Amino acid sequence: MSTKLKQLKTELSAELDSILKYWSKNTIDKENGGFIGQIDFNEHIIANTEKGSVLNARILWSFSSAYKVTKNENHKKTAQRAFEFLSEHFYDPEFGGLFWSINADKTPKDTKNQIYALAFAIYGLTEYYAVSKEDKALEIAKNLYLKIQEHSYDPVNKGYFEALTRDWLPIEDLRLSDKDANEKKTMNTHLHIVEAYANLFKVWKDKKLQNDIIELLETIEKHFINTKTGHLRLFFDENWIEKPDVISYGHDIEAAWLLLQCAEIAEDKTLIAHYTQHAIQMAEVTQEGLDTDGGLWYEFDPEKHELVAEKHWWVQAEALIGFYNAYQLTQDENYLNIVLKNWDFIKNYILDKQNGEWYWGINQDYTAIKKDKAGFWKCPYHNGRACLELINRIKT
Repeated sequence: MSTKLKQLKTELSAELDSILKYWSKNTIDKENGGFIGQIDFNEHIIANTEKGSVLNARILWSFSSAYKVTKNENHKKTAQRAFEFLSEHFYDPEFGGLFWSINADKTPKDTKNQIYALAFAIYGLTEYYAVSKEDKALEIAKNLYLKIQEHSYDPVNKGYFEALTRDWLPIEDLRLSDKDANEKKTMNTHLHIVEAYANLFKVWKDKKLQNDIIELLETIEKHFINTKTGHLRLFFDENWIEKPDVISYGHDIEAAWLLLQCAEIAEDKTLIAHYTQHAIQMAEVTQEGLDTDGGLWYEFDPEKHELVAEKHWWVQAEALIGFYNAYQLTQDENYLNIVLKNWDFIKNYILDKQNGEWYWGINQDYTAIKKDKAGFWKCPYHNGRACLELINRIKT
């Protein structure tokens, strides 16, 4: 098994390099600055498309985090480009928030404060600060944290509201994307707020921030984790009345490892113990979504008993980390075999061996899902992070 792990680490190191090369080579926007907003399935650049703050923040995180491992100055320069573009064009100096998107000419397009995007900005900015010691990056990250606490936090029922207007007023459409329920509190946003706050705490040891992370992990445990089934609950109203939805295998296995990591960063022994158990249970039940080829299905609708029969790139990336984490916690080689089989699936069906990067995914019949190679939701974050996490975790 140690030989297989050594090979896996070698292959993931090469894949990380390949992912970063794709983004460095293909996505630099020399005409408008920053990064190209969209590259389609056929590698065509969609000219003058809007640029998303989440894409920019995730590029910022990915290249900053990679630099810690690679020490490649070009990776640091790409991170700097992402930082400068985010701080100059997405960050809103007037109201202290973050534009959801901007036009190709850098003018604001959608100015709402989607808290999910603010969280990813904090995540990227703090990772960049860790490698650059750029004070402005930490300053903006702190400001965004304070704005989330001031305007999104629910002091009555706890948790965080999804979105507000540019000037922090209530907004009707709270959704991240068209497929989401229009509800005030969602698992996805809470997961990424705590991820961002934990990354901020790594570089800014503020006691109030630490307490906010602990409270948020307690809130997630209370409302979003269904301890009977091991799956996540996804959508709630402001009073924590659940709005039942699908089982998201990708989010289950992502939360399994990520929430434990946040508990460890917050240094709360009780929560570490709880989230260790959650990590194992969630990895166990996520196996329901594994196909015989090693791929992890996207979603399952329990009401309709229907599988969303697609295998998305990001779900596979999170499976690599989540199941490897379960192996680390239990030493059960079944989990390790899942990781190795999933990596084989990724190599066979998800990697674009001709152009680089990962395809969006495949359908049940193994035809390609012909969506973006780069775009609003297609970033180097999930797959880059999977490579980085396993490179750091595999001790050979």
